[in-house]
Amino acid sequence: MKRRSFLGLIGLGGLAAAVPGLVQARPELTLERSSDIQPLELSKDEWRERLTSEQFAVLREEDTEPAGSSPLDKEYGQGEYHCAGCDLLLFTSAMKYDSGTGWPSFFDHVPGHLLTKVDYFLVFPRTEYHCARCGGHQGHVFEDGPDPTGLRWCNNGLALKFVAA
Repeated sequence: MKRRSFLGLIGLGGLAAAVPGLVQARPELTLERSSDIQPLELSKDEWRERLTSEQFAVLREEDTEPAGSSPLDKEYGQGEYHCAGCDLLLFTSAMKYDSGTGWPSFFDHVPGHLLTKVDYFLVFPRTEYHCARCGGHQGHVFEDGPDPTGLRWCNNGLALKFVAA
């Protein structure tokens, strides 16, 4: 075996050994659906009728809108943020803050109205969250938010509907 091949195998072996440790190093955020929420299940065609093509891409295909593209990122009026797919209340304006990321961000959420799963899209695990009623993809939660939770619920604006108070 040539030296280059041998070193490559050692490097791959080291990476393979390190990845499980990285996966387990991040605490898992597990949420449960509120008992008063009945899941909403629609066909792909029904979702396409209900949503714009951009909303469908985010909510049903887990796409991400470009940073800075949503007017909701700079919305600071009093009100509520509902799921654009099914109108379930997810956040309030009291939970919102300017994270500087270009996406609407919140330090907390309405309990029982979001569910999470681990997302391995970028190889390293991230926590993706979605609406507890319709399953619509909302965004990802990170552990770099402000007090009191230390969390940043980074949301796609296309997945939200702002309802002014």
